[in-house]
Amino acid sequence: MYKYSNKQFEMIEEIKVKRELMINSANRLGFTSDETIKYSQELDELINMYQRTIGQTSRPNEEVKFAFKQMIMIWPKVLV
Repeated sequence: MYKYSNKQFEMIEEIKVKRELMINSANRLGFTSDETIKYSQELDELINMYQRTIGQTSRPNEEVKFAFKQMIMIWPKVLV
């Protein structure tokens, strides 16, 4: 069975936290606010770092796939 390394787990947790900060900022201040954009850019960087890390493993992390699916489902609802 595939096991997550501590580093991967920590990165996933950091991605989740940053994602929540970005969504909360977008809800409070709007999608184009400086704060929301800053969180979005930081989240992009964290995701890129994570993808580079898992690129060295045999298979991608299912939890991050699930988080991306959730994000895709949440954003349209926030826009309404």
